[in-house]
Amino acid sequence: MIIVTGGAGFIGSNLVRGLNRRGLNNILVVDDLSDGDKIRNIGDCDIQDYMDMDDFLRRIEQGMEFDGMSAIYHQGACSDTMETDGRYIMQTNYEYSKSLFHYSGQHGIPFIYASSASVYGGGTNFKEDPNLEQALNAYAYSKLLFDRYVRKHRSTSQAQVVGLRYFNVYGKGEEHKGRMASVAWHFFNQYHEQGYVNLFEGSGGYDNGEQRRDFVWVEDVVDVNLHFLQHPEDGGIFNVGTGRAQSFNDVATTVLNTLEGADKSTADWVGEGKIKYIPFPDALAGKYQSYTQADLTNLTVAGDYNKTFATVEEGVKQYIQQLQAAR
Repeated sequence: MIIVTGGAGFIGSNLVRGLNRRGLNNILVVDDLSDGDKIRNIGDCDIQDYMDMDDFLRRIEQGMEFDGMSAIYHQGACSDTMETDGRYIMQTNYEYSKSLFHYSGQHGIPFIYASSASVYGGGTNFKEDPNLEQALNAYAYSKLLFDRYVRKHRSTSQAQVVGLRYFNVYGKGEEHKGRMASVAWHFFNQYHEQGYVNLFEGSGGYDNGEQRRDFVWVEDVVDVNLHFLQHPEDGGIFNVGTGRAQSFNDVATTVLNTLEGADKSTADWVGEGKIKYIPFPDALAGKYQSYTQADLTNLTVAGDYNKTFATVEEGVKQYIQQLQAAR
């Protein structure tokens, strides 16, 4: 049995479908369905069972065994980077993860968990090096602290341990995330609601809409997760991005070109009033990453991963086509 925590969430549900495509359906989905809308994410998934997050954690902490457990994919977390309840974040993202880490280690079960590129804070060098890590908010701190915990205690585990630092993931199944959904999703909805898209004005030394992130398609994220399931000899903490920083203007331009069947530049769309720039929010001052770009050396060398990641123009185009087809 493969356990996927957060299995009804964005990346978790895509991971379940990825497992299904490989002929695997012995899957236990663990989640908190207080938000019932997430059920739509797993409606087309073939799973063996579902369990509430609190019930699952209680059984884990009691040391109860699950028949035939072969791996734990820990995707469940509070992913709201604007959440200010530090106690809630630490309980959900840190303590919960520690319990699963120790359980998997004691039972010899591979443990592959979701970390985050937010652990690099406002830095410009995105390599899995403790000297390059910092936290700009409570969410990032919860992820960073658990990575540090894993580094300190990994030798005590009797199983494979893999931490995957996701950069800016976009793709199917993120609708329930609301404000935390990708900019591609927001641009798609803004276009249909108002006929144009909003980007931030210049900040952090970048011109309007030119803040740059490593935008990675969820299908590529799933492939990396499945790669480590097939390579139990590999472990550690790895970046998961494309290795290319692209601008928010690139995303907006791809969204508009896909929706209108065009091949126009950002300047063209600005001139037509379909890309507009709004003031940078005061609430994000000092808490915003204006630039991210994954260093993939560790993933490709130590992690032995050699597949090519989709560019914004490739991945966002397919994603927008999926969203448009579902309207």
